[in-house]
Amino acid sequence: MAVDFQAILEKYSQYAQPAGTAVLILILAISYFINSSGKNRKVLDPVEWRSFKLVAKDHLSHNTALYKFALPRATDSLGLPVGQHISVAAEIDGKQVVRSYTPTTLDDDKGHFDLVVKTYEKGNISRYLSLLTIGQEVKIKGPKGKFHYSPDIAPALLMISGGTGITPMYQIIKSSLKNPADKTKLALIYANVEEDDILLRKELEQLEASSNGRFTLYHVLNKPPANWSGGVGFVTKEMIEKHMPEGGVGSSNHGEGHKVLMCGPPPMLNAMKGHLKELGYPAPRTVSKLEDQVFLF
Repeated sequence: MAVDFQAILEKYSQYAQPAGTAVLILILAISYFINSSGKNRKVLDPVEWRSFKLVAKDHLSHNTALYKFALPRATDSLGLPVGQHISVAAEIDGKQVVRSYTPTTLDDDKGHFDLVVKTYEKGNISRYLSLLTIGQEVKIKGPKGKFHYSPDIAPALLMISGGTGITPMYQIIKSSLKNPADKTKLALIYANVEEDDILLRKELEQLEASSNGRFTLYHVLNKPPANWSGGVGFVTKEMIEKHMPEGGVGSSNHGEGHKVLMCGPPPMLNAMKGHLKELGYPAPRTVSKLEDQVFLF
């Protein structure tokens, strides 16, 4: 609730001596600072590990769940630039293990952040998260990463992802489509093994339906069900060529030509590098930079 400090000052200053008025002004100034600084706080720290409590867990598939963590205040935001990620740490067998994840929430989602994580049998942090119970905490710091999305980053983005590699793409797509001033054309090729493995399917299809043609979504399944209308097998050069922006590869100059963003299992990314090379794209660096035409998360 907003406090009218001017009204309070006018009401009580008439009863105060000059020294008392000065003290009153000081108290009100401090109160105002405390009150205003609590709004829209960003709680991430790039150096300090901070703990956040698990408040909900929603199983999306047989091995993947959405974990919802509370921020200290309902008005807090995580403070994560779109396209970047956080580090999650846990002590496992006496050693600190750290992994990187991209939340599916944005900074205008106040009071909490969500992680979509696939549990691997031999995964350290993914298994640690799967065993958390409501009320337990995880240690997090950030932001991290070289990619920072903005509406003028490129006229178009071609995104290729596999499995849980969808999370940075989903964050970028959701942020872009929420901004009426953003005109970036978006295309996503999303590969999975089976239909049940498709994460955030409903959300992605809703984003496509409401995008007025600015966002196109193409699913590819290695083991599709009967009557599947999407792509079959692995992502091919022809699939990429069909969904890349008009005009071919285009300029590699930052801000002029379109960009290709990729995130997924290493074998898939290696195959995509080969397809992109055949299509005429520049080879990605070992560690991608924002200005690169082909960026690997």
